[in-house]
Amino acid sequence: MPDGTEVRYTRRRLLPPLPAGGGEDTAVHTVSGGERPDQLAQRYFGDPSQWWRIADANPVLDPRELTAEPGQEIDVPLPGGFPGGGAHGR
Repeated sequence: MPDGTEVRYTRRRLLPPLPAGGGEDTAVHTVSGGERPDQLAQRYFGDPSQWWRIADANPVLDPRELTAEPGQEIDVPLPGGFPGGGAHGR
């Protein structure tokens, strides 16, 4: 603050609303051991930097949660189908 007071804060990751109807515009992916979000983005979108699209389609705050548990099912947005899939400035 201007008077020198230190203000602490927590960074937040804002999640877009999930699609109505529970994933109509997504495909289900079963996580295998050792997978990472960037690898899934490369597989599904051809670009590892698009990992955030998968994170946005799932209720996670930390993208590492997506692949932390082998056998877990996660939603992967279909190309051009997930609302909020435009430029996010990431």
